[in-house]
Amino acid sequence: MRRFYSFINLMLIFGIATGCVVKNQRQLESNVGEKLMVATLFHQHAAEMKALSYQAYNIATERLDEILSMQPAPANPAVVLDLDETVLDNSPHQAQGILYNFGYPEGWAEWCKLGEAPALPGAVDFLQHAVDRGVAVFYISNRKEEFREATKTNFVRENIPLQSDAHLMLRTAESGKEKRRLAVLENYQIVLLIGDNLSDFHQAFDHQTSEHRAFLADSLKADFGRRFIIIPNAMYGDWLTSLQDYNYLLSTEELDILYRSLLKGFNYEKPTKF
Repeated sequence: MRRFYSFINLMLIFGIATGCVVKNQRQLESNVGEKLMVATLFHQHAAEMKALSYQAYNIATERLDEILSMQPAPANPAVVLDLDETVLDNSPHQAQGILYNFGYPEGWAEWCKLGEAPALPGAVDFLQHAVDRGVAVFYISNRKEEFREATKTNFVRENIPLQSDAHLMLRTAESGKEKRRLAVLENYQIVLLIGDNLSDFHQAFDHQTSEHRAFLADSLKADFGRRFIIIPNAMYGDWLTSLQDYNYLLSTEELDILYRSLLKGFNYEKPTKF
């Protein structure tokens, strides 16, 4: 009988311990998920996000007109844009992943093939203005070639101008965009680059540490708003993966610890409650 009660006690302790582990793990998943959820809510619902997008494309329009009015005018001017989170809003894929606990690349193909990504505020007006002014518009995207037709369908749905199939430059062998930018430069003068990731502007940002990316941004501060137009994206990107040194194998617990360690607070102790 004593052995029986000892066994029951042991199982109760094990059950409580297991429950604590599961609860703690769920809490960790919740902590990381909340960070992504708030960023996605901002992207989908904040009027500030909409205003920032309008602001970026207003600046791009003014800057393009200024460049085109220069004497002599640039020969064969072109604008190069990223696509996802620069022209097209893919936050529904991000939101679905949060709701059903999955992440890229799961669900990405299904989302792209729907061709239902809305255009970001201000993007279509700017793009049509560029085309009307005789500027070549190139979309250099890391969407894969298999999504070309679905992406073109999405363009039609959102009235996004596409001057020719060659102006949609999707990912093939590598994710770096420098070769594709150089290909544009063979026949055009790139006067503006627009993107949500600093790697959309120059290869110097490719796969760099968070500290070096910040250093490069400081060193190129005069170019932002003039040659480079940045679109805000708090949901994902090199800004986030660079914090973890591009290690995609970190566990939820490791990510939570890392993110907390990187927060910059101030010297303050919470008052003790009596």
